[in-house]
Amino acid sequence: MESNNHYTYQTLYAFSESVFLKMGCSALDAALATKVLLSADLRGIDSHGIARLVGYVRLWEVGRINATPDIKIVHETPSTAVIDGDRGLGLIVAPRAMEIAMEKAKQVGTGWVSVKNSNHFGIAGYHAMMALEQEMIGIAMTNASALVAPTYAAEKLLGTNPIAVAVPAGEEAPFVADFATTTAANGKLEIAQRKNTSIPFGWAQDAAGNPTQDASILKNGGALLPLGSEKEQGSHKGYALGSIVDIFSAVLSGASFGPWAPPFPAYVPMPENMPGEGLGHFIGAMRIDAFRPAADFKYNMDLWLNRFRNATAASGHEKVYVAGDIERAMEYERLQNGIPIVQAVQHDLSVLAEKMNLSFELKS
Repeated sequence: MESNNHYTYQTLYAFSESVFLKMGCSALDAALATKVLLSADLRGIDSHGIARLVGYVRLWEVGRINATPDIKIVHETPSTAVIDGDRGLGLIVAPRAMEIAMEKAKQVGTGWVSVKNSNHFGIAGYHAMMALEQEMIGIAMTNASALVAPTYAAEKLLGTNPIAVAVPAGEEAPFVADFATTTAANGKLEIAQRKNTSIPFGWAQDAAGNPTQDASILKNGGALLPLGSEKEQGSHKGYALGSIVDIFSAVLSGASFGPWAPPFPAYVPMPENMPGEGLGHFIGAMRIDAFRPAADFKYNMDLWLNRFRNATAASGHEKVYVAGDIERAMEYERLQNGIPIVQAVQHDLSVLAEKMNLSFELKS
C-alpha cells in the first residue's frame, strides 16, 4: 500500500496556480481554476483534485484545452442560455455558466444554462454550491468520457455523469448532494489499482458483460456499471439518471454525447464523426423566493435537516448523515491537518514541475 504525504492547502494552491499560469491562463482564471480544482481535495474527492492537474496539462499540450477562451452566450431567453466554452478549462467555463444562471434567476426567478465546447469541470458540487452564496438552490451536472455500459449492454456508451444539488438553509448546514450516476466512480478503481487490490462485484464488468473484480478491467475493454449494478438491484435507474445528464448537458447544448464524448486522457484518440463540440454541462439556479418566502423555506429546511441528522442510527452506526456532511467535515479536517497525496501523484507532480521549469518546490 502506498504511503501518503500531507501538504497544506496553501502549498498545493501555489503550485497548481503556477501551473495554470504556465499554461497561459490569466491571473484571474488561474486563481479560479485552482480554487475549483482543490475544492475536490478538500472535500475528500481526491480523484478529481490535484491528481487531475497533469491530465489538464496534457490536454492543453495536444491543443484540446484553450487557456484563453472567449466564453460567450450563443443563444438565450430571459431564463435560459447556451454557452460556447471555446474549449476552455471546464474549471473556468462552469463557474461562468453558474454566474449567468444566477443572474437570470435574480431577474426572473430561475436560470438554466446548457454548455457546449467545454472540458472536464472538476467536482460538480463546487458549481452547485456557488448558488448558496446567493440564497439560491444550485444544480450542476456534466457528461463525461464513455466508461459506463447501459443495463444489458456490453459496450461503453455513457460517462460517470455526476449530478450535484445544493440547497441553502437557515441555522443548519446546507444540503449538498454530489454523486456519480455509477455504482463506483472511476477514481475508486484507480485507487484499487495502486493498492493492487480487487474491487467488489457490482462495480464493473468485463468486455463480454460478465461480472469482474479486476480493478484494471477498463484497460482491457471492460466497463463501469450504472448506479444499482445489476437490473435486479435497480441499475436501470442509474442508467436513466446518467442518460438524463447526457441529454441535458450535451444533446441540449450541442456538445458531443454518449460514446462521442471527448475522452479525458489526452492519449486516447478522439471519437470519429463527433456530433457536437466538446463536453457539455447543465447548470441551474433557483431563487427561493420565486417559490415561497425565503425565511419560511429556510425554517422548514432547518427542521428537515435537523430531523434527518438526528434520526435513530441503525445498529453498528454512530449517526445518520445528510448529503454534504461528511465532505464538510473532511474540508475542516484537511484545512487543519493538510491534504494527503499518494506517492504516484507526488511523482507526477514532481515530473510536471520539472517539465514546466517551475521554481516552486513541492514540499509537505
